[in-house]
Amino acid sequence: MPNTIAFKYVQYLWDDAHAASINNEVDSFIYRSNLLGADLRITNYAGGNTSCKTTAVNPVTGNTEEVMWVKGSGGDIGTLTKKGCAVLYTQKLHELKKRYRGLAFEDEMVDLFNYCLHDLKSAAPSIDTPLHGLLPFKHIDHLHPDAIIAIAAAKDGEQITADLFNGTIGWIPWQKPGFDLGLQLEAAVKNNPALKGVVLGGHGLFTWAEDSYECYINTLETIEKAAAYLETQYGKKKPVFGGEKINALPADQRKQQAVALAPVLRGLVSSQVRMIGHFTDDARVLEFINSNDLAVLGPKGTSCPDHFLRTKIRPLILQIPADAAIHTAETISIIQQQVQDYRNDYTAYYERCKHSNSPALRDNNPVVFLYPGVGMFTFAKDKFTARVAAEFYINAINVMKGAEAISEYSGLSEQEAFNIEYWLLEEAKLQRMPKPKSLAGKIAYVTGASGGIGNAICELFLQNGACVVLSDRDNADIAATELQQKYGKDFCTGVKADVTKQTELQHSFEEMILQFGGIDILVNCAGISISKPLEQTTLADWNLLEDILVKAQFILSQQFTEIIRQQKTDADIVNIASKNGLYAGPNNVAYGTAKGAQIHMSRLLAAELGKDKIRVNVVNPDAVVRGSKIWENGWAEGRAKAYGVSVEELPAYYAKRTLLNEEILPEDIAKAVLALTDGSLKKSTGNIINVDGGFAGSFLR
Repeated sequence: MPNTIAFKYVQYLWDDAHAASINNEVDSFIYRSNLLGADLRITNYAGGNTSCKTTAVNPVTGNTEEVMWVKGSGGDIGTLTKKGCAVLYTQKLHELKKRYRGLAFEDEMVDLFNYCLHDLKSAAPSIDTPLHGLLPFKHIDHLHPDAIIAIAAAKDGEQITADLFNGTIGWIPWQKPGFDLGLQLEAAVKNNPALKGVVLGGHGLFTWAEDSYECYINTLETIEKAAAYLETQYGKKKPVFGGEKINALPADQRKQQAVALAPVLRGLVSSQVRMIGHFTDDARVLEFINSNDLAVLGPKGTSCPDHFLRTKIRPLILQIPADAAIHTAETISIIQQQVQDYRNDYTAYYERCKHSNSPALRDNNPVVFLYPGVGMFTFAKDKFTARVAAEFYINAINVMKGAEAISEYSGLSEQEAFNIEYWLLEEAKLQRMPKPKSLAGKIAYVTGASGGIGNAICELFLQNGACVVLSDRDNADIAATELQQKYGKDFCTGVKADVTKQTELQHSFEEMILQFGGIDILVNCAGISISKPLEQTTLADWNLLEDILVKAQFILSQQFTEIIRQQKTDADIVNIASKNGLYAGPNNVAYGTAKGAQIHMSRLLAAELGKDKIRVNVVNPDAVVRGSKIWENGWAEGRAKAYGVSVEELPAYYAKRTLLNEEILPEDIAKAVLALTDGSLKKSTGNIINVDGGFAGSFLR
């Protein structure tokens, strides 16, 4: 193994013991890929690709031939597995040279890659396949490291590369990826066999070796050398980004401004499709957005194709003071006008650059908002994509910082950027994506989320594409962690909030806005049950039920409505009440009264909030025994006594008294809530859905 340097700017993650347990080239290549993908300074999610060449038996001829394993289209090297690779015969890739008709016919080559497959069940080959396949090396890494792209996007990038690497790293000027770029890489190596890699202008880095570990080290050392060089140049010619123009607000005030602004922005960018937000006030972001050079560099846009495919060609820089009162008519008007100006500018960019066969104009709303003094907001179709967009723009900031330190930042031309963004191959990839789920782009806040019914609602929401905030006094984090393991950390979070404490509820809403950008669905599910005859019901019992079931519903509905009015989007409130709010049963005066108040408050809110496009509906469960917390604190004993049965007999008793003779499960309640919130009943409000198996005493009449 080669001697390694002490790495400072990249992570050396190779584990010799683990590597020793790997006994084949492919597994070693997968291991290397995952290590490289773990460092966001090296490449971002789905950025770059890696490969290895080995041998396999051709099932037609029986001969052993060279095949290449390469990351497939749309994959991510950080999570790459064999299943995510395309496996192709390298000789067949070389034979495609005879079929190549030139730059005007690049896209037709992608379909021909399929005829080179060794494993017909492997992933679809990406546009970068020939860039790996036409090179002679066993192991190849193609990455988008910030430090390298800073050089690749510098005005003097070619000369800087030659000087810094003493000719061991080559240079190929910017060109859209494709077969011709693969031919250029092949020619570069033939002309200079001593090359250890190539910088692609405005794009990224190719490095290689005959051994997976050697390739890993070559990649790290190349990036490390570039990053170390940049570090020596920061502030040498001029202050970073021209120096600080404004001071950032203190951290707590930045958060307050973000909470105030995010729903406003979310409503504006959701004019075509409902979006999820992400906010960061990362130190790298603040250094850029508070600088003198923001006004010059921000409009130049990003350089690396992977960056602007996620962020659009340029961000929107908000022209409002850091400490502006967000919700004044004047501030809102300024923001609205800026967003409209951005839409107009983006549409004009499309019209200037489009080709006769270009895909139709996509959503012209901004993805990235830069708010000087406060931070950065990003919006996308889901939380994962919004977060990744933020990560990519931070990469772009790093690139601009480095390029300005050593030369002058030079983004791609507008036409080249358009040709990537509206590439027919990219459009085909978008068209292959599955249709959005029914709650895609929606954000739900569910109280009592660790209980049986609340948890079932949260899980069904997640299954249907929503982002979910699990709110509970107890075990919210535990419940959220369990769902995160199934649906991913980006899509749900737990917040500790006692519904009887208004400050905790307010704080939990602020956390939700910082996490997701707003709200669309409120489910009031937190509950408690006390079953006693009148003479045994205390004032403390009465007040506790009113606080948890009635007052909390009022406070949360008030907070929810305030946010929706800022977003100017339609929304849903669903209140989980009870059959007992309609049916007068024995030993139940405090609980039944509170549930009745919940139901009538829902009617009142439906009548008042219709003008805001806020639907307010009720789901009335009955006798949900399995997993429900209401059976705690003596409720089961109280109801059993009231009906003259044992506690153990209650589930069967409740099932037998229904018209359908069915036990009611938490999942049944969740399905009713989904029907009220997924658009199926978009024109319904003020309704009550009984999910009780059919109990005549609670029929609405």
